[in-house]
Amino acid sequence: MTGEDRPVYPTALGASSLESITLLGTDLARDVMGQVGFGELAFWLATQRRPSRGETRVFEAVLAALADHGFTPTAIVTRLTWLSAPDSVQGALAAGLLGGGSRFLGVTEDCGRFLHDVLTSVEGGLPTDDAGWDALALETVTAQRAARRFVPGLGHHVHKQGDPRTPRLFQIAAEEGLSGPHLSLFAAIGRAHPQVLGRTLPLNGAGVCGAALADLGLPLELLRGFALLARTAGLIGQLAEELRHPVADEVFLSVDLNNRSVAPDPYVPDPLPAPDPAP
Repeated sequence: MTGEDRPVYPTALGASSLESITLLGTDLARDVMGQVGFGELAFWLATQRRPSRGETRVFEAVLAALADHGFTPTAIVTRLTWLSAPDSVQGALAAGLLGGGSRFLGVTEDCGRFLHDVLTSVEGGLPTDDAGWDALALETVTAQRAARRFVPGLGHHVHKQGDPRTPRLFQIAAEEGLSGPHLSLFAAIGRAHPQVLGRTLPLNGAGVCGAALADLGLPLELLRGFALLARTAGLIGQLAEELRHPVADEVFLSVDLNNRSVAPDPYVPDPLPAPDPAP
């Protein structure tokens, strides 16, 4: 095979030669190591443009907000997998990350996508004041209620009086001049939804993180990936604490010593509709 016949695989990310390693068009050792923080680098890798100081601050605030939230299922399964296979730290971390779905962590992506879908469906331009945003939010929540669908990012199983991460992230985005349409619509949903639902629910931290990431112009398809990036740090912390103060064995034994045998409960599928009677 001649040089002209060889396939070409272009990349603007990492590349190596005998003398150097380049990353994003810069010299890794000279221009990145010791010069660029990990959060800034993660943003840079995903967008292939270097973020501003304000964008980095908002992005890293999101990572901090999502890193750890106590004994969630992702943390518990990481500790239990480590208990079962202490020789596989990658297995323990992967087990926790695989639990990032529609109930935990996935809300970040779900909310960002939901808000974006609403914004792109608006005809005649986006609102320019709170009254306009409130009207759009009211219409949005009403449509979700009529379709019997949840509004992503609305409600929290613990922080029923308000998620402390939410106002802080709104504040940081405002300080950096990065409160865009996704955050504006999300805030309006917080104001308007009681008129439709008849009760007040908190805007949760995972949802506001999705809105902030979308306003930063990050790919919607990767929003859950950023949540998983943040949670990886939290899961490493869970394992570090498990090494020094183990609880996984107690969790396992609590289930193992307190289970009881019961009679089988055969699965019976729901009946199909009866056929129409013959004419």
